[in-house]
Amino acid sequence: MLQVKSGDASWQVENKQGNLFLNGQPFEWDLVALDANRFHIIKNNVSYMAELVEADYQTKTFTLKINGTLHTVSVKDRFDLLLDQMGMSNANEKKLNDIKAPMPGLVLDIKVKIGDEVKKGDQILILEAMKMENILKSPGDGVVKAIKVNVKDNVEKGQVLLEF
Repeated sequence: MLQVKSGDASWQVENKQGNLFLNGQPFEWDLVALDANRFHIIKNNVSYMAELVEADYQTKTFTLKINGTLHTVSVKDRFDLLLDQMGMSNANEKKLNDIKAPMPGLVLDIKVKIGDEVKKGDQILILEAMKMENILKSPGDGVVKAIKVNVKDNVEKGQVLLEF
């Protein structure tokens, strides 16, 4: 069973012996894959063009374009639902406390300052190691609490560079 949410709407989706059920009712449609990300759908004699625009498999969130309108859906499988029931739904979320040096090197540039809000993937710091520039990116969302190094500092592997 899957739980699918889009905005305020929510559906229970089940596959029973090859038949699709939506909220316990049989769901009948014709689906034709046009390519890996585009589909033609006929449901109740109405034609729909659907395209998978973006897929984040880690968070199980997908952006679909259906007849030109974007829809974001999130999906929970039976394991996610079980974790929710057990109060462990945040088990996969990465807690952002600090960033440590992945290798010894020289701090070339610091891209943030104390109080900055950062999102997952934002550039945080540039570290030179073995004559190569390594851009350290934020592993999650957070606010910079402290910067423990300065530009031109030599750092050791595992040394705390920033705190969130």
